[in-house]
Amino acid sequence: MTEQHHPAAEYRIEELAHRSGTTVRTIRAYQDRGLLPKPERRGRANVYGAAHLARLRQISDLLDRGYTLASIKDLLEAWDAGRGLSGVLGLVAEIDGPWTDEETGRITRQELAATFGGSSDDAAVADAVELGVLEPVPGSPEEFLVPSPQELAVAAELHSAGVPLPAISGHLRELRVQVEHIASRFLDFTTEHVFQQYFDHPPSDAEAEEAAGLVRRLRPLAQQTVDAELARAMRLLASRYLRHQLHRETPERGTAVEHVPLPADTVRSVRELVGPAGVAAFVAAAADREVSARRMDSLVAHAAPAVPGPDDDRRTGPAG
Repeated sequence: MTEQHHPAAEYRIEELAHRSGTTVRTIRAYQDRGLLPKPERRGRANVYGAAHLARLRQISDLLDRGYTLASIKDLLEAWDAGRGLSGVLGLVAEIDGPWTDEETGRITRQELAATFGGSSDDAAVADAVELGVLEPVPGSPEEFLVPSPQELAVAAELHSAGVPLPAISGHLRELRVQVEHIASRFLDFTTEHVFQQYFDHPPSDAEAEEAAGLVRRLRPLAQQTVDAELARAMRLLASRYLRHQLHRETPERGTAVEHVPLPADTVRSVRELVGPAGVAAFVAAAADREVSARRMDSLVAHAAPAVPGPDDDRRTGPAG
């Protein structure tokens, strides 16, 4: 029985673009940047092969993982030099893996309605999907994935305590901005002091594996630090806030209570958000938070060393 030899795959640029899921323009741009080898020239036609298709799929995968084209070029050059990508891709897999032990759950639309008071709220469901609290299950419109059952349980508890769903969604959006800032600072901090040695050059497999081990060790530290600091802050601020509320609600005899007029549209918006009974508390809490934020900004500004400008005639010593 004779062995059959199959001709190597060959593509024109249009077919290569179709098979790789990219565009002709992108392929040419990759060639110009040195990310993709030049095609073989046959007469007036350019011919691409299986190696070009595999390289395009590698680039697409690395882009999906968040790499820039410049860093991809460094990695591919290391690959071409025989240094391999297995260690780097192992590091990527470690970073892309779950950062929590919490397991994804599922919930039906009927169960969701029962969890939040027994009635269906399509607007609230759409909001939860937009935030990623719920993820539609393809082919099953009455079922959702729940990436964080704990987060959904917190929302249910807040709602049962009287917090409207739009207020919960708004709070989550605000919280995410602040938490992402904390995460960004932690990454900057660990990169500067731990990981920079691996990132100032294309890492070898051994270096990438060592960095992956450090990721596993340091991964829980951010959450542990935030948990501890949140507990400290809640203990401090909740006690202070309670004392303020008790003092505000039951003023001592002879203590004046100042009534501040608010625009009708503002009061109406707050009432729609938290209900008539919560208007005063919401406005007071918002004002307290703004005052606290400005006080913190002032403290930071005074703590930071001043850099006088050419026209800065402010005093640097005690006022005379």
